[in-house]
Amino acid sequence: MTTTPATDTGGAVGTAAVDTVIVGAGQSGLALGYYLAQQHRNLVILDAGTRVGDAWRSRWDSLRLFTPAKYNGLPGRPFPGDRLAFPTKDEQADYLEDYASRFHLPVRPNTAVTRLSHDGQRFHVTAGAQRWTSANVVLATGACHLPKTPGFAAELPSAVVQLHSHSYKNPAQLAPGPVLVVGVGNSGAEIALETSRTHETWLAGKPSAEIPFRHGRTAARFFIPVVRFAGMHVLNTNTPVGRKVLPKLAGTGRPLIRTKTADLRAAGVQLVPRVAGVQDGEVILDGGQSLPVANVIWCTGFTEAYPWLDIPALPANWREQQHRGIVDALPGLYLLGKDLMFAAASETLPGVCRDAKYLAKRLAATRAPQDEAEVQSRLAA
Repeated sequence: MTTTPATDTGGAVGTAAVDTVIVGAGQSGLALGYYLAQQHRNLVILDAGTRVGDAWRSRWDSLRLFTPAKYNGLPGRPFPGDRLAFPTKDEQADYLEDYASRFHLPVRPNTAVTRLSHDGQRFHVTAGAQRWTSANVVLATGACHLPKTPGFAAELPSAVVQLHSHSYKNPAQLAPGPVLVVGVGNSGAEIALETSRTHETWLAGKPSAEIPFRHGRTAARFFIPVVRFAGMHVLNTNTPVGRKVLPKLAGTGRPLIRTKTADLRAAGVQLVPRVAGVQDGEVILDGGQSLPVANVIWCTGFTEAYPWLDIPALPANWREQQHRGIVDALPGLYLLGKDLMFAAASETLPGVCRDAKYLAKRLAATRAPQDEAEVQSRLAA
């Protein structure tokens, strides 16, 4: 499979004219790139990472996916190996890198977008000294943009080691003494279980729920397919139950999957109330209990942000106004890989692939890519 290369108007600081710019070379950007390449679209995939898959490589060392390998492939290439195994984050990263290479997808690494604007006809994408103009832009950057921590974190003494889950790698980063993990989502639960092997560990917060079965190979064979079906085909915006349930899921924590509260207690993790603030250099919990911590790991999520988006006409809630990734407020602007974008499974690998296929079909129905001579003539004017 080949793609039409971007046409550069000349010079290291030239402007390349393409049909579609995809921002982000994670699983969503690559899946869409695959489908657009089948249409012979003129596209480019921009990514800030040094290598394809770096978003996975940057996570903590022991991370494994919750979905079995049989669900972790992208279109045109199944994930290799044991279909019931749960790949490590590095195995998933290497798969994505191989995928981009195998299908000759036009990925530009080390290319962080610094500005995206629109002149009423075409988009203009800037990354340092590089520039592209396009009819379509797809934001496939995921939701893990800016690590979120409470303001009172700055009140902790400088001797306390503070890490966000985004920068946590392993317990070797921690100082001697107790560890407080804040946030009982899946990241918080797994990290707390790991740190409990070397440090006294507290876990602050309350889980939203737990899946009612033990995660593992048996679940991969019998239960996860049921969950996948519900998340893909039942809980989506095309069904009455999906339209009722999905708004309630927005902003709520996901259920604990692999590590449950019983596992944490068995490992000696102390479950404590949510953190209320900091007083006299110590963490204060709801109820007034203080904790003299030596380390804090904030598993408090991320803020979705596009500080480089320079389109004043877009309404503030444009991300919520999209339907299946199509931003109605600005034709040609699309989202992909966004949580609950169409279904409960939209952020998962199977959901990403389905949403990418849908967007590719919509793009195929739009006006055919402009003749390059026409685009170059406009750029030179």
